[in-house]
Amino acid sequence: MSRFLAALPLVVVMIAGPQIVSAVLLATSERAKVVSAAYLVGVGTATSLAVLGFYALARAIDPPEAGEAENGALDYAIPVVLVVLAGRVYLRREVSEPPGWMGKLQQANPAFALGLGFLLFLLMPTDVITTFTVGSALARADEPWWDSLVFAGLTVLAAGIPLWVVLVFGRRAEVTLPRIREWMTSNSWIISEIVIAFFLVVSVASLV
Repeated sequence: MSRFLAALPLVVVMIAGPQIVSAVLLATSERAKVVSAAYLVGVGTATSLAVLGFYALARAIDPPEAGEAENGALDYAIPVVLVVLAGRVYLRREVSEPPGWMGKLQQANPAFALGLGFLLFLLMPTDVITTFTVGSALARADEPWWDSLVFAGLTVLAAGIPLWVVLVFGRRAEVTLPRIREWMTSNSWIISEIVIAFFLVVSVASLV
């Protein structure tokens, strides 16, 4: 259970960056509720498959021993990779622009939104590192496999915050969310740096 609780802050890493920006864009689109729901289905499916996959792989390669497992080579490599990523994002901050597909989200259909949620949460580098970290940590600590699904469910809840805002606040959200959307689109590199810094702190803390 301690490993699972330690992994919960990584839900923030899972959604921050293009993931939450996309959720905001979809929540302010023409078919906000339908496409946002489809996006969350993709998020849940990708996160579940990734964490469960790494969980199963870790158990197959290195079956858990009694007690807490020691840190492996990859645990030490992750902070190094994150520092390199942070440097790259900073150096490219002046030329950083939102991906072209973000311009399509205001007119997105459910199929596009579902595929976007699936691919973003399955293939984004920070999410790959996160799901690996969560899945392998749970496996090494001999936590039950369904903790992976709980983590995926919490990720869906967090990714759905823009949709929950629309459902709760209605028209008031139509004023607030576009402002948030514009800021996030213009400052995407800052969001990326915050995500990387958060993950770096969590990774170093877990090693210590």
